[in-house]
Amino acid sequence: MPQTPDAAGPARPEGAATSVAEPEPPAAEPLTEPTGGVPPVTDTPSALETAVAWLAGGTGPLAVDAERASGYRYGQSAYLVQLRRAGAGTVLLDPVPLNDLGDLARLMGEAEWVLHAADQDLPCLRELGLEPPSLFDTELASRLLGRQRVGLAAVVAENLGYALAKEHSAADWSTRPLPAAWLRYAALDVELLVELRTVLADHLDDAGKLTWALEEFEHVRTAPPPPPRPDAWRRTSGLQAVRSPRGLAVAREVWLAREELARRRDRSPGRVLPAAAVVAAAQAQPRTVEDLLRLPEFAGKGTRRHAPYWHAAVARGLQLPESELPPRRAPLEPDHLPAPRSWPERNPEAAARLEVVRAAVRTRAAELELPQENLLAPALQRRLAWDGTETTAAAVGDRLLALGARRWQAEQVSGVLAAALGG
Repeated sequence: MPQTPDAAGPARPEGAATSVAEPEPPAAEPLTEPTGGVPPVTDTPSALETAVAWLAGGTGPLAVDAERASGYRYGQSAYLVQLRRAGAGTVLLDPVPLNDLGDLARLMGEAEWVLHAADQDLPCLRELGLEPPSLFDTELASRLLGRQRVGLAAVVAENLGYALAKEHSAADWSTRPLPAAWLRYAALDVELLVELRTVLADHLDDAGKLTWALEEFEHVRTAPPPPPRPDAWRRTSGLQAVRSPRGLAVAREVWLAREELARRRDRSPGRVLPAAAVVAAAQAQPRTVEDLLRLPEFAGKGTRRHAPYWHAAVARGLQLPESELPPRRAPLEPDHLPAPRSWPERNPEAAARLEVVRAAVRTRAAELELPQENLLAPALQRRLAWDGTETTAAAVGDRLLALGARRWQAEQVSGVLAAALGG
């Protein structure tokens, strides 16, 4: 059952501030226990029905967080979902044994979500059929306010005066049962999110940035999933040491075999076979299983058990005809831009424009007290400089909007960019 509702919010030391005291906030007070204690995990249909009823009886936004098992399991699925709402308390939901989250999805589809770094959690929540109708991102809000430290613990400490421990952020959240200390950590992650949202919204409004933030939040909410990376195997750590097309073919086949086995075993690919082993096989190109096992990178017990499987992948790479070997460099996308370091030689005019664009964005960002990458993404800066066809504020603004900039960004930089480029 969720925590007992407590309209007063988390317990605070007598006299503690409930709003930001700037410019110097008080020393952070450790927050070690959720209001009402740690709720039991919701992991049965009956418990889920109760949790939905509790949340439906609450009011206002929903604080939302999710824990994954990155580095332990295959993919980025959620293994725990934390929810909190005023008047309803906190729910810790284990989605793994629950087949039908329809009632929860309908409830969550009617309230604003408050998340920290929403782009990290939205994909795994969407896998569960949970979709926000609107959201407030406390990390992104902090960035737009020009804060230097934007992790949840730092933002809570600066704005609310409480210290959150982050010792379990990289834990294996697929562990069952989840340790009590981990559940306490998870509950505390949503304990203050709604209160934090109120404070940050006030700061954004005072700074004249609230409408900017709302545009950014909507952009995050509606952003499509990124397209699959072409030739993802080329991102293997250390692969730059493999220079021959034949070696690259072996690396590709071993990488693909690793992905398949990792998917079947639901384990992180790096735990199935280290990247160093993929590279070693590509360099040595062993002709037999025995040759493969002589490589130090294949000496582990688990790796040796699958030695015939790995050697079969090596053999596939070795047997490919020359015409099917991968090129030394990955094929470029049609709209791909070369690395800026090569621009002075390949396109000197674009290189000069890039310096102008970067300087103008940097100066304007400093005036607006926010990071330049949040004012205009570096990729958009590069594209604008490379194309070099826009010379008026209206043309620059239209081009930026076509490239995916938000309207507020175009409004803030189009004039200064046009003036800089025209000069």
